[in-house]
Amino acid sequence: MTAATHSTLFPGAPGPSQFPAPPQDADAVLDGLDPEQREVATALHGPVCVLAGAGTGKTRAITHRIAYGVRAGILQPSSVLAVTFTNRAAGEMRGRLRQLGAGGVQARTFHSAALRQLQYFWPKAVGGELPRLLERKVQLVAEAGARCRIRLDRNELRDVTSEIEWAKVTQTVPSDYPAAVAKSLRDAPRDPAEIGQIYAMYEQLKRDRSAIDFEDVLLLTVGILQDRHDIADQIRRQYQHFVVDEYQDVSPLQQRLLDLWLGDRDSLCVVGDASQTIYSFTGATPDHLLNFRTRHPGATVVKLVRDYRSTPQVVHLANGLLAQARGRAAEHRLELISQRDPGPEPVFAEYADEPAEAEGTARRIRDLIAAGVPAGEIAVLYRINAQSEVYEQALADAGVPYQLRGAERFFERAEVREAGVALRGAARAGGNDSLLDDAEDLPSQVRAVLSTKGWTTEPPAGSGAVRDRWESLAALVRLAEDFARARPGATLGDLVAELDERAAAQHAPTVQGVTLASLHSAKGLEWDAVFLVGLTEGMMPITYAKTDEQVEEERRLLYVGVTRARLHLTLSWALARSPGGRASRRPTRFLTGLRPGSAAPAARTAGGGAGIERGGAAVAGARRGRRGPVRCRVCGATLTDAGEMKLMRCEDCPSDMDEALYERLREWRSEQAKRLGQPPYCVFTDKTLMAIAETVPATDGELARISGVGARKLDRFGADVLAICAGQDPGEGDAED
Repeated sequence: MTAATHSTLFPGAPGPSQFPAPPQDADAVLDGLDPEQREVATALHGPVCVLAGAGTGKTRAITHRIAYGVRAGILQPSSVLAVTFTNRAAGEMRGRLRQLGAGGVQARTFHSAALRQLQYFWPKAVGGELPRLLERKVQLVAEAGARCRIRLDRNELRDVTSEIEWAKVTQTVPSDYPAAVAKSLRDAPRDPAEIGQIYAMYEQLKRDRSAIDFEDVLLLTVGILQDRHDIADQIRRQYQHFVVDEYQDVSPLQQRLLDLWLGDRDSLCVVGDASQTIYSFTGATPDHLLNFRTRHPGATVVKLVRDYRSTPQVVHLANGLLAQARGRAAEHRLELISQRDPGPEPVFAEYADEPAEAEGTARRIRDLIAAGVPAGEIAVLYRINAQSEVYEQALADAGVPYQLRGAERFFERAEVREAGVALRGAARAGGNDSLLDDAEDLPSQVRAVLSTKGWTTEPPAGSGAVRDRWESLAALVRLAEDFARARPGATLGDLVAELDERAAAQHAPTVQGVTLASLHSAKGLEWDAVFLVGLTEGMMPITYAKTDEQVEEERRLLYVGVTRARLHLTLSWALARSPGGRASRRPTRFLTGLRPGSAAPAARTAGGGAGIERGGAAVAGARRGRRGPVRCRVCGATLTDAGEMKLMRCEDCPSDMDEALYERLREWRSEQAKRLGQPPYCVFTDKTLMAIAETVPATDGELARISGVGARKLDRFGADVLAICAGQDPGEGDAED
């Protein structure tokens, strides 16, 4: 893993070794900067807003700006406070400033800078010692829940703790939390009223025990600066000039603190990119960046768009992603211009199923390593950590070393270890375990055991630790289903042995290896080769992204993933989850018009879009071909995608779907799934429901002609579906086997 813009090959992205000795004078600090970076470096007066695209050398620009001001005698080192969001970024900034001969400048995170001030001024402002700082607030949140008679398991604790953090950085008090959740359309992990109770009790316990948390560090510093003008003046005399990196990630509370540091001055430089706002769930908002010129009408605005990281081919795809974006952040998108020599085109790879996708990715990685690309310069990026298991396995099978970033290895996760213990116990007990009484096959046995550990047929709402735990358990259920399909007659003991073998293979110590990481944890990093995997609807955008803004943040997340690649970029998806499964998935909507063959329906051919490599899908394609061509009912083009064939139209052709009918069908399907104890797709897939909502069948014959409605489902669910299509309430339906 490497820090962003580390390469020494390009003038906009130097590494630490480019200046082994500090520049001789101020003018020498400007050597090697491109025109826009130089404009940033020399804009030392008044408010400055730097809109910096991915890979454009923003850290280089702002560190040279500070160094130029110091070396020219315009800025005193001790009067400058540079603020960023991670200790790693702050350390990198301090190192660069020392190399440029600007040692003595304070480069800190918001929390670090505030804590330093709070520790110094607390005796004067309040008296006595600063309250004890809680390193981890989870234990106190657990006690607060118990005091409120609300039981929280470990994962719920993490989620409720995150909600309290969000409330505090958005300056929401406990009594206002439920209303704030409703207003923000936030998907709370529990009843907002309950979380509000726990939040209030947590604050009370902190007061009783004279303790503060990290959010309090900011809140208390804000309080002191608001109430004690003498202290505020002292800090303002100390710090005359402020620089804020990653300004699109500032929370309302951090902005309030920054305003108090500044006072009525305007010696402020902010740097950010609204198109890289991907942490809104933590309270971050790009509004402060987007409103900067409104708040500071005379601000100098400089745009950095020369991309020194990625090839023109990668940059073209990144620009294409943002060209389709909507919303306020999209209005301020930056059109990047690559400064690198041309490289290979991005590869779009379609696979029959997820294991085939993982194996194909591992093969490509092995080929890259054989061609001379270091394993440490390759990354596999996915939307959620639960996706890592199949790639861990595929890389281990291929003999490729790997390392996980931002997450434990799959078999080291607490919920997976607990599940393994439960499955091992059930395997030993055999027929004596009452849990397995009604389980007829291996997958149903696994589902029965894991239901005691938190697995359910329906995923929990929203994101967070509870959802992460469910995803891990669901991955084990899917693994059991695949194992049973590959080895008919396999027992629970056989599966446990298989899991033990996988765990042993993947626990081998690794050194320099391929990085496996979620898209969120990849922010700020870059590699020579990046594989973006699992790019299907429901995963990208994630299924719980409901609002337009949430969907747009998912698009920005994919943009961040694309812009991590310097040279090689592969984007892939699988049409089915497991081998032999129905090919009902479709590539993410964000690639429409960008992946070959997806732009114009007229360009479609029976062979699929030119430029899309298809792995493991040939047999399925041949089976479809024997039925004869399927034509789009809108434009007449030949359809080859399974999902489009189900809809009888191209993905890009206009839909006449009755949205209200579709929602009624989804609600009905959810009820049926719960009654049957099966996932919703076992009743009807989303594509089948969409096809029903588009055609609105009125008879059994019309319903039977829709792909996905076989004779068995027609007999079981047909009366209900036709009743819903006719605007009537469905009967109870036949929910029994």
